[in-house]
Amino acid sequence: MKIYKDVKDFEKIKNPVVTIGTFDGVHIGHQMVIASVIESAKAAEGESVLITFEPHPRKVVQPGFTLRLILSMDERIRFFEQLGIDHLFIIHFTKEFSQLSSEEFFQKYIFKPLRPVKIIIGYDHQFGKDRSGDIHFLRQMAGRHGFSIEQVEMKGMDNQPVSSTRVRDAIKKGDMKLVSQLLGFHYSISGTVVLGNQIGRTLGFPTANIQPDESEKLIPYYGVYASLVEVEGKIYEGMSNIGIRPTLNEHHLTIEVHIFDFNEDIYGKKIRLFFIAHTRDEKRFRDLDLLRRRLVIDQVKVKKILREEKK
Repeated sequence: MKIYKDVKDFEKIKNPVVTIGTFDGVHIGHQMVIASVIESAKAAEGESVLITFEPHPRKVVQPGFTLRLILSMDERIRFFEQLGIDHLFIIHFTKEFSQLSSEEFFQKYIFKPLRPVKIIIGYDHQFGKDRSGDIHFLRQMAGRHGFSIEQVEMKGMDNQPVSSTRVRDAIKKGDMKLVSQLLGFHYSISGTVVLGNQIGRTLGFPTANIQPDESEKLIPYYGVYASLVEVEGKIYEGMSNIGIRPTLNEHHLTIEVHIFDFNEDIYGKKIRLFFIAHTRDEKRFRDLDLLRRRLVIDQVKVKKILREEKK
């Protein structure tokens, strides 16, 4: 996959089939759009082009709006490549850029540099100032410039549309089963293993404390999770905790994981934590012995969940 960050860098692309969007989350609805782009490009004996934006447009057009990311740009790039996109164009989204009309955006960033044979968008996608670049606008451009247009139908689940907002809400609630269904993969956080207070070791549950790579990544609901852990390309099972560890009178966010049947020194190494299921809320215990007893119970429950996950 070739990546571009300036319209001037575009090379000649054969029969480009183009899609446009933020694709925050690359959920199953987004995957339908991308699959249609790739399939159409093959049918046209051409190449697929995905145009996206960084930072997230809402952070620019709504100053002060707090928006946590489902996927970082690096994660999205990885997924786009895995799905089979040929060309990725990342537009730096600025206040000035947000003032472009749909016609200006279309001409400068799509038609002139690409001359697409087809444009495919999601069921609710709009672009340009005041979001005037909708399916009706694209049909007008298609009639004028001779390309075809397709709008992918809404992907639904449980009588509700699949959307990034719905994914975010589920992550915030700790409903990781629903998150996995909406995304088509397990939600994860990657980071570096840093030194903690090592209390877990004294309880018989040593943990790897994670400093997330992406500070704007959405953090799931506090509590204990059945998890999978990727360490140097290998997948292990584990029990993770997100929260402020009230039993220890700490007040800063900690993400930690106890990896089952694992006894290696991984301080300073990168790991990725996949959240499979939330098993209980964070709780304050009277003393460390009660915490240790609860962790034993948690471990039994987590291992049962992970066994069922394999089936």
